[in-house]
Amino acid sequence: MTAASPDYLVILFTTTAGANGSKLGSDEKEVIQLLWKVIDLASKKAGELHEVKVRPDHLDLTEECKEAQIEPESLYTAPQLEQALQQFNQSVGNELNIGVGTSFCLCTDGQLHIRQVLHPEASKKNIMLPECFYSFFDLRKEFKKCLPGSGDTSELDVASMMSYLGFEKQDSQQAYGISEVEAMGDIIVTLISEPYNHRFSDSERVNYKFESGTCKLEIIDDNTIIRARGLPWQSSDQDIARFFKGLNIAKGGAALCLNAQGRRNGEALVRFVSEEHRDLALQRHKHHMGNRYIEVYKATGEDFLKIAGGTSNEVALFLSKENQVIVRMRGLPFTATAEEVLTFFGQHCPVTGGKEGILFVTYPDGRPTGDAFVLFSCEEYAQNALKKHKDLLGKRYIELFRSTAAEVQQVLNRYSSAPLIPLQTPPIIPVLPQPFIPPVNIRDCIRLRGLPYAATIEDILEFLGEFSADIRTHGVHMVLNHQGRPSGDSFIQMKSAERAFLAAQKCHKKTMKDRYVEVFQCSAEEMNFVLMGGTLNRNGLSPPPCLSPPSYAFPAPAAVIPSEAAALYQPSLLLNPRGLQPSAAYYPAGAQLFMNYTAYYPSPPGSPSSIGFFPAAASTSAMPPHGGAAMVRMQGLAYNSGVKEILNFFQGYQYAPEDGLLQVNDQTRALLTHPKEWVCI
Repeated sequence: MTAASPDYLVILFTTTAGANGSKLGSDEKEVIQLLWKVIDLASKKAGELHEVKVRPDHLDLTEECKEAQIEPESLYTAPQLEQALQQFNQSVGNELNIGVGTSFCLCTDGQLHIRQVLHPEASKKNIMLPECFYSFFDLRKEFKKCLPGSGDTSELDVASMMSYLGFEKQDSQQAYGISEVEAMGDIIVTLISEPYNHRFSDSERVNYKFESGTCKLEIIDDNTIIRARGLPWQSSDQDIARFFKGLNIAKGGAALCLNAQGRRNGEALVRFVSEEHRDLALQRHKHHMGNRYIEVYKATGEDFLKIAGGTSNEVALFLSKENQVIVRMRGLPFTATAEEVLTFFGQHCPVTGGKEGILFVTYPDGRPTGDAFVLFSCEEYAQNALKKHKDLLGKRYIELFRSTAAEVQQVLNRYSSAPLIPLQTPPIIPVLPQPFIPPVNIRDCIRLRGLPYAATIEDILEFLGEFSADIRTHGVHMVLNHQGRPSGDSFIQMKSAERAFLAAQKCHKKTMKDRYVEVFQCSAEEMNFVLMGGTLNRNGLSPPPCLSPPSYAFPAPAAVIPSEAAALYQPSLLLNPRGLQPSAAYYPAGAQLFMNYTAYYPSPPGSPSSIGFFPAAASTSAMPPHGGAAMVRMQGLAYNSGVKEILNFFQGYQYAPEDGLLQVNDQTRALLTHPKEWVCI
C-alpha cells in the first residue's frame, strides 16, 4: 500500500532478454532478471541487495543482453515471471515486517521498468500484478525536484546523477544491474540526508483499468494523441487499453474509427493524459496484439475530435450512466422493438435501465437501420451478452460487438445526415409535378462501372488523369445501392461531349486498385435515371420505380399525388444536368460526395396502390388495357431472371403473355397483369 510519504522505498531494477537502458521494452523482449533493495527513509539506511533470475517463455538472448554478463544456463532452472514476482513480494514483506500503518513504494530509474516492461508483459501473460506495482517514484524526476539545476530529466541517468553529486565512477567489474541498484541506493540516501532533506511524496500512478464513457473535449492537446493502425476488426476499446497497459489513457480516450460503410477499419485514435505517456506509446510501434503487429503514429487533436467529438444530446443522455459496457447489435429486423431486445438478452445479462439502456439507430426519416446500442452495468453481463453472437431474433441472426462511446457517436452522425451532394439552389429542379423531360442525347457524361467499393473521389481524379480538368463543378456522383453502400458505379459530368468521348476511349478498362474499370459515354438524362433508382444496362433504360416509363408523360398532378405522397416526395431533388458552371474546384474540400437516392426513394419507394404512380391496370397508360385485370408485383427475383423464367413461374394461370409483363428494373421487381381471381396467388 502507498501513502503520500511512505516509510520505505524499494529500489526495483529489471533486465530483459533484449534492449536495455534507454531502449528498455522497445523490442517486446521478456524479463530475465529482477533486482531490488530496501531503503529505510526514517533511519536513512539501505538494506541488502536481492536478485532473482526469471525464465522467459522464449530463451533468445540478444548480443546486448549477453554483454550484461547473464548466462543463458542460469535461466533454465529459474522461476517464471509470476513465481519471481511472488518471491519479490514475499521477500519485501518479510524484510519490512509490514504491519498496520507501515507503507512502502517502489522506486525505479525512469518510467520504463514499470510502464514499458512489467505491465505490458504481465498483461500479455494474464498475470495479476501486486498492488504495489501501480504506484512508484521516478528517481530522475525526484532528483530534478530536489536539484532543479541538474539538467533535463530525459538526459539524467544513474551515471549523470552520481557525477552531479560528486560520487566516484561506478565499478565496471560489477554485473549489469547490480552496480545500478547500488548507485541508486547511494543517491537516495544522499537526497534524504543533510543538506538536501528531500521528501518523497506524490508518486506516479498507473491506471488499474481504462475508464470508458464520454471523453471531455474542452481542450485537446495535440501532443497527447496517437493513431493506432492494424487492429483486428473485432477489437474494442478495452483491447486497445490492454495493448497500451502501463500507460494512462484519458477517460473515454480510445476511439475506434469507422469506414464509409460504418464498419471498423482497423484504426483507432487514442488520447493519453500527458505528452510523456504519448511518447512512451510511440515506442510501442509494431508491438503485437495477438499475432498482429500494430503501427503507432502521432495524430492531432483535430483528428480525435472528428471521431469522438460532437456528442449529441441523444448520445449524452444514453451515455449519462458512468462505467457502462456498450454492446453494438447489427442486423436487427426493422420491426424489432425494445421488448424483443430485452427478451433476446434474457435474465443472465440484464440491460441497464431496461428500455432506457437501448438506443436504436435510424435514418433521418425515422426508418430503422438495423443497428442498436445496448448498455450493460458490468463486464460479466457484457460477456454473457456477447455469447449470444449470431443467435436468432425472429428470423434473423444478430451480430454483437463490444463498442465505445465514440463509435456510438460516429454511427449516429453517419445515419443522421444523409450524404447528399451539397448542391446550390439554382441548379436544382423538383421532380414532381413537372412532366418527364425526354432525352436530348447530349452525351457529355461518363459512367464508371466496377469501381472498388473503397474508391474515393481522389482515386477517381487520379484514374481520369488529364481528363479530371474537364469535370464540371460538383460533377462527381458516387452511386449507392439500396442498402446505402457503394455500388461500384459513378457518374462524371464533363464540360463537353467531345471530352467525355475521349475519356471513355482512353480510360476504358484501366485499373484502379488492382481492378479494371469500365468507362462508358452517356447523357445526363441517363445519369439522372440511375441516381434516382433506375437502371442502365445493355437493354437500355429502366425507369426509377418512382417514375412512369420514359415513353409516357406524367398524369395530372392532382390525379396522381395524394397529399401523403406529396409530403413524402416533396424533398426529392433532380440534378439539372447542365445548369452547373465550370469552376476551379470539382467538389468541396475534404468532402466525400454521394448521391444517396435511397434516402428519399426507399426500397421499394412506394406501393403502386398506395401512391398512384401506376394507377389501376384497366386505366393506366403505362400498361395495355385488360378488362377486369388486376396487377401484382413480384419481389425477390434472381438477378438473371428473364421474361421466360417469369412466364414459366405463372404457368397454368391466365395472363397476357405478350403485353402483360412490365419489368421495372433488372434486379428484383416486375409487374404482371392478371385477372382479379389470381391476384392473391
